[in-house]
Amino acid sequence: MKIGIIGTGNMATALGAAWTRAGHDVLIRGRGSLPEAAKHGDLVLFAVPAPAAPVLAAELADLLAGRIVLDCTNPIAPGPSGPMLTVPPGSSIAAQIAAAAPDASVVKAFNVVHSSIWTADDLALTVPFCASDTHAADQVASLIASMGCVPASCGDLSRAPYLEATTALAIGIWFAGGSVRGIFPEPAQR
Repeated sequence: MKIGIIGTGNMATALGAAWTRAGHDVLIRGRGSLPEAAKHGDLVLFAVPAPAAPVLAAELADLLAGRIVLDCTNPIAPGPSGPMLTVPPGSSIAAQIAAAAPDASVVKAFNVVHSSIWTADDLALTVPFCASDTHAADQVASLIASMGCVPASCGDLSRAPYLEATTALAIGIWFAGGSVRGIFPEPAQR
């Protein structure tokens, strides 16, 4: 697949490298050359601060038309007792991107795992994602599988707030020095 990445931070670099290792054609671009990344990919990843993603989607809407847009952002900020969501309940950054670029197929994915995890050679992760468009869901599932990971469809884009909230919860636990592994153990076989 051809993948354009909008952003040059940790997630952009880590996912770009993981996708390159999986054999994909990746182009990472930052300020001043974002249109080049938007035009490059059949899939376009937004790996920018969450508040910037809908703004950039609106600016690039014409170039994103007909493309699959991946949103890996997490709308969280420090709160009085740990990280907290910064979007209204029932909304998501993915929905805001979809509203800003209505002719793109937006998928919420790759936001639950820290950027450092994507640098491992043997990922073997389950990657949750939300997509309303069947073709986009199939393409993202294929991308996830190409990395050696297991795609986990969580429903349509209306369920993206749950992925964002789950991530905010996990980050809060990590910041407090805890581990989320015990929260999500495998169920006993029946």
